[in-house]
Amino acid sequence: MARIKEKAYEWVFTALAFSSLIFLVGIVIVLFKEGFPIFKAVKAGDFLFGRFWYPTYEPPEFGIFPLILASFWVTLGALLVCVPLGVGSALYLNEMASFRQRSVLKPMVEILASIPSVVYGFFGMMIVAPVLQDLLHIPTGLCAFSASLVLGIMATPTVCSIAEDALSYVPKSFREASFAVGANRWQTLTKVVIPAAGSGISTAIILGMSRAVGETMTVLMVAGGSAVIPKSIFDPVRPMTSAIAAEMGEAPMGSMHYHSLFAIALILFLITFAFNIAAEIISRRFRIKLGHSG
Repeated sequence: MARIKEKAYEWVFTALAFSSLIFLVGIVIVLFKEGFPIFKAVKAGDFLFGRFWYPTYEPPEFGIFPLILASFWVTLGALLVCVPLGVGSALYLNEMASFRQRSVLKPMVEILASIPSVVYGFFGMMIVAPVLQDLLHIPTGLCAFSASLVLGIMATPTVCSIAEDALSYVPKSFREASFAVGANRWQTLTKVVIPAAGSGISTAIILGMSRAVGETMTVLMVAGGSAVIPKSIFDPVRPMTSAIAAEMGEAPMGSMHYHSLFAIALILFLITFAFNIAAEIISRRFRIKLGHSG
């Protein structure tokens, strides 16, 4: 009887483990099935590098280069915000904060990570955008800069949490050896601890970038929604995620507009999938390095 129960548990957990793989395969199949028909009407080069996104005009134009460029600008701006804040916070929590400070700050970082993206978007639309518009004297606060700022704040807890875990895995013997040869705290931090945790910190940055690329509600509410090639970071933009969210409800099922949105989703999926594979490879190297050092 015990043998039968053990086998049943094994089959249940095996099924649960493979269910995520089944869902992933199903998503990929749907994206390819619904996205590929657009390439029968539009060349892949024209779709990726076309300068105009007017899917409802007559004749329609399906160039998603403005959407790709908007996603790139917003993600790059978010990285410039979340990397210094996230890595700096992780370094402070792990290396400098007292036990009491850490017991307060660590839960606050985790609370920030749990706030829904629509709340960040509402905050950006109602508070950040008007303040930036008045402060910088720009036509509208709903622009790439505002979206980058809010996305960067959103991604900071992810970067901070993963980077802090990576720093905590660095053996104490590394720090003790550095102090023993006369290095001060700053030299130990920059020359020993950060290089030892470099792969984990890189993983944190990549996963933060992946979150920024795939975010929908925040950029839909804060970026401005203009599907044109931006001339500056203070122009309204429409990243790929917000284009899908804003237009899918209006696109007739089976139309070229419908298939083009699925093609955008496919490209977005491939980008985030590549980011996650890179993060896993770097994380694996990090674990192997720690295993050898141990």
